[in-house]
Amino acid sequence: MPAQITGLYRYPVKGLSPEPLTEVALGTGETFPADRRYAIENGPSGFDPKAPAWLPKSQFLMLMRNERLAALKTHFDDRSHSLTIRSDGEVAARGDLETAEGRAAIEQFFTANFASDLKGPPKVLSADGHSFSDVARKVVSIINLASVAAVEGFVDWAVHPLRFRANMHVTGWPAWHEFDLLDRTLAIGDVRLKVVKRIKRCAAVNVDPDTALRDLEIPNTLQRRLGHADCGIYAEVITPGTLRVGDEVDAEEPVLV
Repeated sequence: MPAQITGLYRYPVKGLSPEPLTEVALGTGETFPADRRYAIENGPSGFDPKAPAWLPKSQFLMLMRNERLAALKTHFDDRSHSLTIRSDGEVAARGDLETAEGRAAIEQFFTANFASDLKGPPKVLSADGHSFSDVARKVVSIINLASVAAVEGFVDWAVHPLRFRANMHVTGWPAWHEFDLLDRTLAIGDVRLKVVKRIKRCAAVNVDPDTALRDLEIPNTLQRRLGHADCGIYAEVITPGTLRVGDEVDAEEPVLV
């Protein structure tokens, strides 16, 4: 069977829950639209929305340290810029992230409910065209579901693919085949993605996205079994177009010079 996309996801607010997509329009050199568009500053970071620059994730609320975030279910509405946060099935906060009042409503929620996690006042951050990704370049993150299955064998436990917070899930590749694709181009319909980097995993993947429990030691296990803590790849959009769940993924042969 050819490799194909089985899931597409965006994460409008860094550290908060994913939103599944059936299709997504990609621009050259861009992330998924609205992916990591916002972040919750955890204490003063020096971020300047007029001159946005990449900052390490330690400046924000994030799953590597704040696993309780996984218990929140969130939804971002593109038209109203409204973020809705649900806790235990009930709406706990809602606010327009493009207004001072809306941001304040979200900030008040984290002030009241995440006091033990905070190093300073929480603040909703954003800037035009900026993505609060774990890496400075604008990329699409891809996880190979066969590699996730291999991780399950290492830890002898069910491993939810959403632990890896990738934009795109792919099936049909052998385990760890994604590492052989570095510097290759993925052809998906009209879209072309150039694979640029392996993803080194941090403790965020130890958190179960369903239970919000830190119940595994995946990076340490990978290091022991494989000699590295990598799982997944980053790719840059070099030809724009639309991705859809079910699309076939072909790795173009490298050009011999």
